Amino acid sequence: MFFLILSGQIVAIIIFTLGLETLLPWNFFITSSQYFNMQLNESVSSNGTSGPVQRKYNYDSWMVLLSQLPLLLFTLLNSLLYQWVKERLRVAFSLVVIFLLFALTAALVQVDMQPDNFFSVTMATIWFFNVFSAVLQGSLFGMVGLFPPRYSTVFMSGQGLAGIFAGVAMLCSIMSKSDPKSAALGYFVTPCLVTLGALLCYLLLPHLVS
Repeated sequence: MFFLILSGQIVAIIIFTLGLETLLPWNFFITSSQYFNMQLNESVSSNGTSGPVQRKYNYDSWMVLLSQLPLLLFTLLNSLLYQWVKERLRVAFSLVVIFLLFALTAALVQVDMQPDNFFSVTMATIWFFNVFSAVLQGSLFGMVGLFPPRYSTVFMSGQGLAGIFAGVAMLCSIMSKSDPKSAALGYFVTPCLVTLGALLCYLLLPHLVS
């Protein structure tokens, strides 16, 4: 009996972690918008007369478009994928890709790039992140629906904590007066660690509920 109760609590912790994973990476990504706008703040000399002019990339507008569009398309596509691709493969592969995208984004903090190249890489990262995030969320919601109702509450509680976690991290960054690059590095490394933890939790879950 004790082991059944303990197993149930571990399952709840795992589902909470998976709920946290579905929203925490993106919350950290949008929290670091100051860093992205700083990187895209390109100065171009204008004929040597009127001083530098700033090139406008409209990062925030493009970020919203290239995040919501794949979320919509691939959330719908996920309803077809479940018939052809096993849930275990969909979830594990999505977590691996999300980890690699954030590892790449973290590595680029230390790399000097031309604003045009940086903008292209960032937009591609946003697109592919939300593609796999849509597949991940749809798959996990389907999985959690197979558990007793209380686990759905635990899953959504993890999602709620994701926004609070990102907000607290931003406040800590502001209070510590860290520069945008150092703050961004922390914003990107943290989701990498959480994603790895979520992947391990997901792989452990079948052994607890079997």
